[in-house]
Amino acid sequence: MLEFSRWKYTLVALILLFAATYALPNLFPQDAAVQVSANRGHTVDQALVGQVTALLKQHSIAYKLVDVEGTSLMVRLRDPETQIKAADLVRPTLGDGYTVALNLASTVPSWLSAIGGKPMTLGLDLQGGVHFLMEVDQAAARTKREDAYADEIRAILRDDKIRYGDVSRSGDGIIVRLNEAGDRPKAMTLLGRGLPKLVFAEIEDGEGKSLRGSVTPEEIKAIADGAIEQNVTTLRNRINSLGVAEPIIQRQGSQRIVVQLPGVQDTVAAKNALGATATLEYRAVVDGDALGAMKGGPVPPGARLYFRRPITPGGPKIPVLLSKRTIVTGDQLVDATPGFDQQSGQPDVSVKLDSIGGKRMFQHTLDNVGKPMAIVYIERRPQTRIVDGKEVRSSIETQEVISVATINGVFGRDFQTTGLDPAEAEQLAKQLKSGALAAPVDIVEERVIGPSLGRDNIEAGRKAVEIGFLMVCVLMIFYYRVFGVISVLSLFFNLLLLTACLSVLGATMTMPGIAGIVLTLGMAIDGNVLICERIREELRLGNSPVSSIKTGYERAWTVILDSNVAKIIAAVALFSFGSGPVRGFALVLLFGVATSMYTSVTVSRAMATLVYGHGRKTKSISVGGGF
Repeated sequence: MLEFSRWKYTLVALILLFAATYALPNLFPQDAAVQVSANRGHTVDQALVGQVTALLKQHSIAYKLVDVEGTSLMVRLRDPETQIKAADLVRPTLGDGYTVALNLASTVPSWLSAIGGKPMTLGLDLQGGVHFLMEVDQAAARTKREDAYADEIRAILRDDKIRYGDVSRSGDGIIVRLNEAGDRPKAMTLLGRGLPKLVFAEIEDGEGKSLRGSVTPEEIKAIADGAIEQNVTTLRNRINSLGVAEPIIQRQGSQRIVVQLPGVQDTVAAKNALGATATLEYRAVVDGDALGAMKGGPVPPGARLYFRRPITPGGPKIPVLLSKRTIVTGDQLVDATPGFDQQSGQPDVSVKLDSIGGKRMFQHTLDNVGKPMAIVYIERRPQTRIVDGKEVRSSIETQEVISVATINGVFGRDFQTTGLDPAEAEQLAKQLKSGALAAPVDIVEERVIGPSLGRDNIEAGRKAVEIGFLMVCVLMIFYYRVFGVISVLSLFFNLLLLTACLSVLGATMTMPGIAGIVLTLGMAIDGNVLICERIREELRLGNSPVSSIKTGYERAWTVILDSNVAKIIAAVALFSFGSGPVRGFALVLLFGVATSMYTSVTVSRAMATLVYGHGRKTKSISVGGGF
């Protein structure tokens, strides 16, 4: 008797329902849109909605909707050409207070989005995306390393009780000024042994108290290469936080990095994650007249003038004097998690330091209980200005003191940082967790590749899938009759299930991915052909129709499994050792093999049992070849 358990029917129905539900978002095309995001000190509100709406109406630009979505203003338009016109109109009008970017707005119904339904993202060759050429500031990388060396020099001299007046960085190295000329030979020996990557020489200044430490040429090259490699790794980690599939991150030359984000047109999120350098510095507060220093008065030796964040938005900045020497920098940060302080309820970032940073913080808090310590928030963002009708790209760095607190006790590696609003705490934690940039990066070239460039590829891919699917359908129905129809339905369910899986995973579809789908359809029908031919063979041997169906599925399964295991191994190898489009092809192939095994065996058997099983007295079956 040909039977199929009820629980199996239920499972098949649930899986097909899942496939239909999560493949459905791909039927809703995205709207071309212009996204307006507020920079610090500005807000997105209904007044901005009215301003942008009036501007579009004034210039007769047709739009679908202008409304606030999340934290940004979204202008939905009818086509990419209108999108570009609207962006070129809105950008200069709003000025530097807002970031205007091209984007694609989802049209998926809210009920579908609420359960996680989302369409597949198309790659650069199909939909376009964002292309950045980023330049690493090698001078800043060298300055950062020399500052670290200066701190180590101070620590070595203090540990060996050699008194010094100043350790400062100059254009040709690090200058060490001692208090006693007789200490210079001992200091040279100690520093040369402790810092082998610096070359120390005496400075003939008439007093015999000064030394110069110069970075070796080998170390300069290592600093440059290390900055590039660390930034590539850090950028890759940050891109992972954007959820971008198949990103391309490559080193170009000695100081540039190419970043391509397929399927992303939201340059706001991309720039915030890639172009911005956000970190923290912990510094001691220095006694002195900060207000007088702000007005041009003297700054105490070893101090630098900073400004605290205004108490109220738009209020005056509060001057504060901080030590030039940092206690801990972003280099010593290991982990960062956003949250809320249990006592005050204010947003905070829980910070964890490495062993070196933990020791420094422990020693400083041990020696300075009851004294104030400041937290400096440093942010560097790319900036585009119009000069004489041309775009000039640069970067702007902001430094502000977000908190000054009294050290009430001794702590080391783990503590909390407050003084941020929730959005800043979330963004800072994400950037610190993904790793600090070894040196700032400036975006020297930016291209948003529009979807119009991929229209021909999309049409070619759609035709390939449709023609391949229809030809297989015609051949199977003509050759295998009823079982051909069953095979075609299982093939359709396979395509539906594969689309749903790729959509849920957030995969990026490229031309190689479409090739993987076409190949999957061809390989998926192989399983049904094997089943049909095995059923024919059983009928030729004189077995009953029901017995032939049952035996045909059982014996064909082992062959289907063996052949598909080899395909899975090949797909895993391609995914593991390939990159870019090759990984995309391998991912589609891997999931395609898995879904085809399920649909060609389980789903088709469920349909065959519905037609011929459950106690029916079947005298013949329609499987072609005279049967």
